[in-house]
Amino acid sequence: MGNHRDGDVSVNAWENLLDLSHSVYSGNCHPLIFITYLRENPALSEVSMKKNGSRSANFKFVWTIAALTLPISAVFDTSTIFLNQTSWYIGAVIVLLIVCIGALFDMLGMAAAAARETPFHAMASKRVYGARRAIAIVRNAEKVSSVCSDVIGDIAGVLSGAGALAVSVQVLLAVHAQGWSQEAWKIGITAVITALTVGGKAVGKTVAIHSPTPIILFAARVWETVALVGRNPARLRRTNRM
Repeated sequence: MGNHRDGDVSVNAWENLLDLSHSVYSGNCHPLIFITYLRENPALSEVSMKKNGSRSANFKFVWTIAALTLPISAVFDTSTIFLNQTSWYIGAVIVLLIVCIGALFDMLGMAAAAARETPFHAMASKRVYGARRAIAIVRNAEKVSSVCSDVIGDIAGVLSGAGALAVSVQVLLAVHAQGWSQEAWKIGITAVITALTVGGKAVGKTVAIHSPTPIILFAARVWETVALVGRNPARLRRTNRM
């Protein structure tokens, strides 16, 4: 009986404290309501902890992307240095290659954001090569899209413009242009490269939105092949025979 009486006292004290909070806080805004809800629903606090953990993981990913941008930009920028020392047609090929790389990765980032897991689960149940890797890509669509579109795609777009300027200088030396024709050549070459860059990305995004599944599957197979080559070349030969 004593235990019951103590329990009733604690319950009554809690109810009185809750009633007092009603007089201070209006509506459902007072903190005791929220504390009571958390006590009755512990899963809500677990969700908030998971959100805080995912938020810290996102900050780590942002810093990782920022750290990766420097070496990737340096690798791409090295190609523009060689453009000043090569003939204009070799430089044009390098610039077009940079444009294609930017459009390709931009398309891959858009496809990762537009793809769904359902068809890849069906493929994985049939043991389709690369299906499990494709599921991982779709589940990490935010990170894949950030790396492909925001890092590689944007860097390629910036460097294609710098490469176009270097190619225009080589063209001017080859045609011996003088006067206003020099500026005309520079503007024309830069405009062509810019149009190819923007047009290539537009076409790639359109294809990625309408057909994301085959794009992601192809990328997953390439990724899986590279991973197999790095781990065990003999296993790759057995996989190709199958």
